[in-house]
Amino acid sequence: LEEAAFQLQQIFRIDISIALNILGIESMRAGHYRIAYTCFKLAADRGYSKAQFNVGLCYEHGRGTEKDLEKAAFYYYHAASSCHPMAQYRYARCLLCHRPENEWDRHQKAVTFLEQAAMAGITEAQAYLGVFYMRGLQPKEKQGLKYLLLAAKNGDAQSRYHVGVCYEKGLGVQQNLAEAMRHYRQSAAAGNRNARDRLRV
Repeated sequence: LEEAAFQLQQIFRIDISIALNILGIESMRAGHYRIAYTCFKLAADRGYSKAQFNVGLCYEHGRGTEKDLEKAAFYYYHAASSCHPMAQYRYARCLLCHRPENEWDRHQKAVTFLEQAAMAGITEAQAYLGVFYMRGLQPKEKQGLKYLLLAAKNGDAQSRYHVGVCYEKGLGVQQNLAEAMRHYRQSAAAGNRNARDRLRV
């Protein structure tokens, strides 16, 4: 009986959190930011990762509450720790953009979260990692190209352009101008201005 009661309590807690999160999303769409923030916060404090991510967004963009990047990172971290892919991406960006230069573990933690988000299919994480590996102090071109290709396959025109650059210059792959042109054309067709300029050259 005790076990059954505990299970019911857990289900009720989760259902309430889901309902509060949905109410928050609807309020946000209606432009009632303060109400949305309150709903998200109630669900987030119950441990619901989707709501924690939404609270992070509220703090990052100052929607329904004051803008506070530290609090945004705090909520992103909790959602990321529960394997929320977009939170993993956002938290990693927080770590990389606001970290003291000498903090190597924060850097490594950010890369780990980015890779988890990228493998979960988050295009922004794939694109970010691709450029990150290409431009690092010790570039890992093959790894960078792998993530750029993933983002390009997910429709990211800028990543498709970067793949073209890789083929044109032989970065992480054998130089192949025909393949570079193919990627530039696809990127240009999706509206990328850099790719159009490169095609003219």
